[in-house]
Amino acid sequence: MRRIHQGFTMIELIVVIIILGILAAVALPRFTNLQRDARAAKLSAARGAVASALAQMHGASVARQGQVQPACPANGVVPNINAAGNGTLCTQNGTINVTLLYPSADLAGIIASAGLIQGIGLPTAATLNAEGYGLIGGGGGGGAVLTISVLGGAASATCSFTYTAPTALGISAAVGAVNTLGC
Repeated sequence: MRRIHQGFTMIELIVVIIILGILAAVALPRFTNLQRDARAAKLSAARGAVASALAQMHGASVARQGQVQPACPANGVVPNINAAGNGTLCTQNGTINVTLLYPSADLAGIIASAGLIQGIGLPTAATLNAEGYGLIGGGGGGGAVLTISVLGGAASATCSFTYTAPTALGISAAVGAVNTLGC
């Protein structure tokens, strides 16, 4: 007569549990590195959005400098770029502050034009934080440096990049390299 086995032996179950424990010990540290990698990728995406917005707003500023523009449909404000390269531009979210033909280094300038927040309207510090970003510095004027960071890492101040407004007409704004040390 032949016997049919009906399950696993205790030794087989213990071996499977040990193998699963070893896999979990190896996979868990890799999972935490994925979170760091995700913050670094988010930072790189934000840098790309800022660089793109910088170029787009600069082109629009040069084209509209000294031109009469209609009122902005988003808020009714009449945008204008004066001969010195300062003023505002109209976007779907409202008016963007411009300094020396580039977006100003503040929430109403480069951050609003880069679209780092979801939804309509100009960003605030609270809406930016809700999206996982932080700001250090800025102030909008020529030569101002704004540090944009991704929150949630070991040290958000070193999970960042900078946007530097120009100091005079003819000098370009600059987007700094990504620093992922604190991501």
